[in-house]
Amino acid sequence: MRQILALPALALLLILNVALAESGPAIHAEQVVYEHNGVELTGYLAYDRALDGPRPGVIVVHEWWGHDENAQRRAEMLAEAGYVGFALDMYGTGKLAEHPSTAREFATAVRTDRDVMMGRFEAAEALLREHELTAGQPLAAIGYCFGGSVVLEAARAGADLAMVASFHGALNTGNPAQPDTVKADILVFNGAEDPMVPAEQIADFREEMAAAGVLYTFVDFAGATHSFTNPGADAIAEEFGMPVGYDERADRDSWNWLVAYLNDRL
Repeated sequence: MRQILALPALALLLILNVALAESGPAIHAEQVVYEHNGVELTGYLAYDRALDGPRPGVIVVHEWWGHDENAQRRAEMLAEAGYVGFALDMYGTGKLAEHPSTAREFATAVRTDRDVMMGRFEAAEALLREHELTAGQPLAAIGYCFGGSVVLEAARAGADLAMVASFHGALNTGNPAQPDTVKADILVFNGAEDPMVPAEQIADFREEMAAAGVLYTFVDFAGATHSFTNPGADAIAEEFGMPVGYDERADRDSWNWLVAYLNDRL
C-alpha cells in the first residue's frame, strides 16, 4: 500500500507558491539604446519569456516628465498581458524633468516640431517591427498625458497601428485627421474633471473625428482629473499646486478596458 505523507500546511503553501511562480509570467525587461537623427534615446523593452513565439507589440509613450518608472511599469504590465511592451524615449537619454517648468520645456520642444515628434515615435515603431518577437505582428500604441497627445498625432498621420489609446492626454491639434487617413482604432480615456482638457477641446475632437469619418471610443471618468493613472500625482499636486490627482478606480478600470480592447483588436 502506498503511504501518504501528511505535510504541514506551511509546506503545502510553499509548494503551491513555487508551482504558481513556475507557471506564471517570467518577465524579461531590458534597456534598449537606439537613436533618431543622431540623438541617443533609451527605451525599455519587456516581454514574457514563458510564452512561445511571436506576439503583438505595444508602444508606451511617457508623460511630460520623460521616460520614467511609470512608463516602464506599463511596459511590464503589457508583458504580463501577453504583449511585447516598449516604453520609448521622446526626449533623449537621461532627460528627466523634476520640475513642471522643465517638463513643459521638454514637451513643448517636441510638440512644436512635428518632424521630431513623429520621427522619434517612428524610430521606436521601427525598432519593434524589426524585433524577432514582434516582426510581422500588429502593433498598437498607448500614451499618458503628453504621450497621449503623441499617439493621437501618430494616428492622425496615418501610422500603421491597430489601435492607439490616450490616457488623460490633450486632444487639440494643428494637424486634424483627414478622411481615409487614420488606420488605427482610437480609444480615449479622459478625466471628467480635468481642467487641461476643457469641454471645448472635447467638442472640437469629436467634430474632427466625425469630419474625418473616424470611429473612436471616448471614456469619461466622473470625478477624475488630470494624471489619474499616476500614483505619484497627489504628491505632485501638493508640491507644485498642479490640478492633478491619482484615481485608483479610473486607473484600474481604464487599464482593464485597454487590455480587453487589445485582446480584441490584436
